[in-house]
Amino acid sequence: MADYRKSSVHCHSTMCDGRNTLQEMASAACAQGLTTLGFSGHSYTQRDREYCMSPSRTAQYKATIAKLKAEYRGKVDILCGIEWDVLSEDKPENYDYWIGAAHHLYGKNTGRYYEIDFRPQDLHDCIFDDFDGDPLAAVEAYYAEVAKVAAKGPDILAHIDLIKKLNGEGEFFDEESPRYKAAALKALAVAKEHNCRLEVNTGGVYRGYRKDFYPGAWLLGEWQKMGGRVIITADAHDTASLTFDFDEAAAALRAAGFTQVDVLTVNGFEAQEL
Repeated sequence: MADYRKSSVHCHSTMCDGRNTLQEMASAACAQGLTTLGFSGHSYTQRDREYCMSPSRTAQYKATIAKLKAEYRGKVDILCGIEWDVLSEDKPENYDYWIGAAHHLYGKNTGRYYEIDFRPQDLHDCIFDDFDGDPLAAVEAYYAEVAKVAAKGPDILAHIDLIKKLNGEGEFFDEESPRYKAAALKALAVAKEHNCRLEVNTGGVYRGYRKDFYPGAWLLGEWQKMGGRVIITADAHDTASLTFDFDEAAAALRAAGFTQVDVLTVNGFEAQEL
């Protein structure tokens, strides 16, 4: 029977921006009693090579995971996924499953691609140099990028409101603003149209950026009203966070009115009653 507590499928390693090797992540998953571990390395994009896998590393990533699948057969089901970015040149169909994500904004004035979830200075520069000092215009552009990813129908749509990561104290914009909510709801509508599965991602809380998950409570509530599907993920970048706050995420789902959560297994997605 599928169990969300034993399936962690948004995971990174030292092949991209994680802290532990693929082998260490697999060993930890086994020791922690997981039944499914899905790797989702960041796909290669020429626009930002700082955090993603190069083409050669992508090949090494696939080969290593193939070995781990054999090594852990009968102990942990290992899956080879990808976190596919809107700027990626890879083909998401070449994996066991794929997670769609948007991490960047293009600046029309400077020609820069800004990573919106890493350095506060980058987000500041993006807003003031390329969105005329209007943070909500940057928010609207971000959610338009999310909509582009959602329109491709990923198996999982990652951290839909990632734009809020560096805004924990409202430093950049008002998350209660009608413009903010309208932009988010447009992306949510595209996600529903293309039958996306939203992740409830605990990574921002684990790393101390937020006190709430992605997506936030109001957006999760709107998704529930739409009849959307959900999955719980850790966005784990180390062995300690493989199932961080999964029960708290399940509680957030119940509070939003969900009665089921999807769980990814070696046999595909299975629904579990909450």
